[in-house]
Amino acid sequence: MLKERDRFLKEAAFLFDIVFLTIAFIVSYGLREKIGLNLTLSRLIPEAEVTGTPLSTFHQYALAYFLGIVIWMASLVLSRSYKFIRIEPYYRTTARIVNSSVLMFFGYGTSLFVIKAAYLSRLFFFIFIIIGTLALLVDRAIVTLALRKIHEQGYNWRHVLVVGTGKRASEFINKVRKNPDWGIKVIGIINDDETRDIKEVNGVQVIGFLKDLLDIFHRVPVDQVIFILPRSRLNQIQEALEVCEVEGKETSIAIDLYDMKIARSVITEIDGIPLLSYNTVRISEWQLFIKRAIDIVISSMAIFLLSPIYVAAAVAIKLTSPGSVFFRQERLGLHGRKFKLLKFRTMRIDADKVLSRVDNLAEMTTPRFKNKKLGYITPVGRILRKFSIDELPQFINVLAGDMSIVGPRPTVPCEVEKYEVWQRRRFSMKPGITCLWQISGRNEIDHDGWMKLDLEYIDNFSLWLDISIIFKTVPAVLFGKGAY
Repeated sequence: MLKERDRFLKEAAFLFDIVFLTIAFIVSYGLREKIGLNLTLSRLIPEAEVTGTPLSTFHQYALAYFLGIVIWMASLVLSRSYKFIRIEPYYRTTARIVNSSVLMFFGYGTSLFVIKAAYLSRLFFFIFIIIGTLALLVDRAIVTLALRKIHEQGYNWRHVLVVGTGKRASEFINKVRKNPDWGIKVIGIINDDETRDIKEVNGVQVIGFLKDLLDIFHRVPVDQVIFILPRSRLNQIQEALEVCEVEGKETSIAIDLYDMKIARSVITEIDGIPLLSYNTVRISEWQLFIKRAIDIVISSMAIFLLSPIYVAAAVAIKLTSPGSVFFRQERLGLHGRKFKLLKFRTMRIDADKVLSRVDNLAEMTTPRFKNKKLGYITPVGRILRKFSIDELPQFINVLAGDMSIVGPRPTVPCEVEKYEVWQRRRFSMKPGITCLWQISGRNEIDHDGWMKLDLEYIDNFSLWLDISIIFKTVPAVLFGKGAY
């Protein structure tokens, strides 16, 4: 868990450093070659003569670029600049970057001398070292502030439930407290032995027993369950593991170092505590990063490009029916997190309170319910719903991070209360604006079919599947298939 996240952060920092150093190289080249900087170091260091136009000399600098990037990145690694990214204060990061710059100065200079790169301007060499150092300092400052801001805002925290009340569970809680940079919050303890009356473990409240897991998942957002139990009790948690599986919760088991008999899956660790992890969602940190980047780019562009439609829809709603332009409703997101969904209002005021009174969810896809629902939809609302214009404000939810472009559609809490257990696994991924259900007929599909499509998406997730769904959504929206 933490090992994968730490590796992802280091890889991301490595790529950002390359990008910033590339920008520094281009700026240095521009200052020396394009802008025609008239400074000279000839009194201190003999300046090599560079002939030709900038275009004719650029190919000569290409080798210098690749050599410079490789040597500087090696200098950063030797300076251990990537080892403590999550926890190191910025002044130490600065010291490591300066140290890498010194190594770069001698390493790069020696390499240019060996390959006899007399064409390379000495002034460019010094400019690149200085601007590259400043670029890396700015780069790491941005990363440091971003990580700090994310944690301060309460984001990027994993809500963890610990099963176990022994010494090892207490040690785990203590380590979590000492390392807030891990981004872990222990939200409660599960007592694995009903014969023991224990109220808390190391200051964390016991909130139930193993038999209460299902009810706890329905009441509290839980991202991961960690079993920290004696070996003698590991054979008694099969039912609890199955509950976590059907709910789509990531599950980890703390394993004694000298007994690996049950290790059948991926093993990770937290500061020396080995964990056997199961996760029903097959998605890497890089895929999550790219998916989020796609969400930000598409939602930002959509809000900007579709702003005339936003304005037209708002005016039409305001002129044709009393009430607010937007419809805000509480929905459940990733692992049961609550958020306010935004839509253009298409129904009469308080229609949702009447329509939510159904005995079972299958009733919501019947012709009788559809006809009842049509009676509450305004004339303008029918047009907005037909072409999914009412969903456009959800790009704001995507930008805020509550939703994704692609993912299971978010549902209201009162409907979720009627879910069967197997259907709740759909909350193991962030909800989306579009999904397999959206491109497969929407309201023409019954409720169980809808749930199965969501689980099919989760079980077969890939970025290509997301892209495919996005492209297939366009004709589905234009032709209004399954919308009413």
